[in-house]
Amino acid sequence: MQSSAPPSASAITAVSDIAVERNVMITMRDGIRLAADIYRPIHLKGPLPVLLERTPYGKLETNHADRTKADPVPKSKPHMATLFAKAGYIYVIQDCRGRFNSEGNFTKYLNEGPDGVDTVAWLLQQPWCNGAIGTLGLSYSAHVQSALAAFMPPGVKAMFLDSGGFSSAFHSGIRQGGAFELKQLTWAIKHARLSPRTAADPKRKAALDDIDIFAWLRVNPWRKGHSPLMAAPEYEEYVVEQWANETFSEFWRCPALYARGHYPQLAQTPAVHISGWYDPYALTVTENYRGTADINPNNVRLVIGPWTHGQRSKTFAGDVDFGPRATLDDNLAADYVALRLDWFDHYLRGHPAPQSLKSPVKIFVMGGGSGRRTDDGRIDHGGTWRDEADWPLQRAQVTPFYLHADGGLSPHKPANAATRDWTHDPSDPVLTIGGAVTSGAPAMEGGAFDQREEQSLLSKTVPGRALADRADVVVFQTEPLAEDTEVTGPITAKLWVSSSAVDTDITIKLIDVHPANADYPDGYAMNLSHGILRLRFRDGFERPILMVPGEVYEVAVQCFPTSNLFQKGHRIRVDVASSNFPHFDVNPNTGAPAGEASTPVLAHNKVHIAPSMPSHILLPIIPCASQ
Repeated sequence: MQSSAPPSASAITAVSDIAVERNVMITMRDGIRLAADIYRPIHLKGPLPVLLERTPYGKLETNHADRTKADPVPKSKPHMATLFAKAGYIYVIQDCRGRFNSEGNFTKYLNEGPDGVDTVAWLLQQPWCNGAIGTLGLSYSAHVQSALAAFMPPGVKAMFLDSGGFSSAFHSGIRQGGAFELKQLTWAIKHARLSPRTAADPKRKAALDDIDIFAWLRVNPWRKGHSPLMAAPEYEEYVVEQWANETFSEFWRCPALYARGHYPQLAQTPAVHISGWYDPYALTVTENYRGTADINPNNVRLVIGPWTHGQRSKTFAGDVDFGPRATLDDNLAADYVALRLDWFDHYLRGHPAPQSLKSPVKIFVMGGGSGRRTDDGRIDHGGTWRDEADWPLQRAQVTPFYLHADGGLSPHKPANAATRDWTHDPSDPVLTIGGAVTSGAPAMEGGAFDQREEQSLLSKTVPGRALADRADVVVFQTEPLAEDTEVTGPITAKLWVSSSAVDTDITIKLIDVHPANADYPDGYAMNLSHGILRLRFRDGFERPILMVPGEVYEVAVQCFPTSNLFQKGHRIRVDVASSNFPHFDVNPNTGAPAGEASTPVLAHNKVHIAPSMPSHILLPIIPCASQ
């Protein structure tokens, strides 16, 4: 694509030995112009390799993740771009369509593939580009990379996707198990407030600033003209569309939302997929690694730490500390910039393959700490990095742990038939406490926490009450473990369930129960993994099938992957319930399609336990001798 003449805001300035040209307007195929800032090292002559970051968050803004262990103050985008330029790259950072200095209307995710293709084509025409382009970025800036890679654009030689690049946004990221992830709502409100249209319209800004997010999160669903985004119709439109598209239709199969359908194309570009166990894209990165490694194993790397979204330089996630080895800094590389430079130097400049990413898979195995309170007031859970040849680990022994009527959990099948019952009241959902969550503020926070209620404006909580003590949470746990037990890999629960309603949800949570000590006299129930299934999708996501009340159904609930060492004396616990709010929208139990309001009803739910209905969770156990 050809560039339009840059607007008057475009100017070349020198920052130390870096020349910066701001707001270069690049014309897309439909005539919309997107603004880019270009950082070029003055001291290097001739065309150079280019690094491209595309962001909806503002090319002059600061990202919370651009920090190091040595300097925890986040750095601005211009600061980060300058670091890469000083290392010999031309760094281009572009505002996505409809954001900040770019023209057009913002529709979340769906324009990013074509816009990325047009931007790369423009870069290849510039005399300062040597034809070798790398892409990088966190979260949304990772989603845009997988959308771009699906088109196999010439010139893109390497990618570094941090916490994103939807393997399937329907199955994880926008929806999961048929439920809708409400972080899409909190994200939309925040960024509608930051949009160019809002900055130019005081009435719109006032309306958005006046939103009571806690009140609106209790409204299910949002509809056009009846949502807090009425003043920002372009944001309201895509939120309503995502929420209402509850079946796995063609809407979800476009490159921007469905890397699974484009793995042959994605596998052609060398890529690092990095995330954290408490990141909402942990499932995405493991699936993208597996899907592309099956096609081109030498081209892909997987890195997963004990982190929340992008917080790779912190030792803790939520209320749990994983020790000094938890950071990327000084453990995988000097810092995150150095790790990315190693990757791009190899594929864009012909340097030797990076030792920091020599192993195909690097995972952090959580656990092994003292269980006592740290000086910072968090529980010491500990952990260590480990190199692996592949994911999932081939030596994993996938072991069923069966649910028992007395609340037990063990590798032994139940001997007798029984049920465990609970009532799901949509007006009093189980509160989300940590987990793989981001963009949820102020309603929810990601990470690992003791599973106890806190004060909330969203549900009828009793601060300090253990979730295990709620009548609508059914708990199954092992006896204190006689030996250390590592669980590393994908996790699935297979249950036999019934309900008094035509539809309801089944939620799963895997928990490491620390024994009591002087710091935690009641013990500590640390969340590891979650899953959810809307039961009208028990036979597949292409079309809903309502239940017959009282009939028993065998269902499978996909959970997030994890890696955790359950120490001797700890317990493995599984919580079964029917809500996890506000992580997910609350099922009204009526069977009404998503996007259609209905009057909620109670659902009296049962999990069946019998030799013929052996409800269980499949845990990938790593033999201790091979750890």
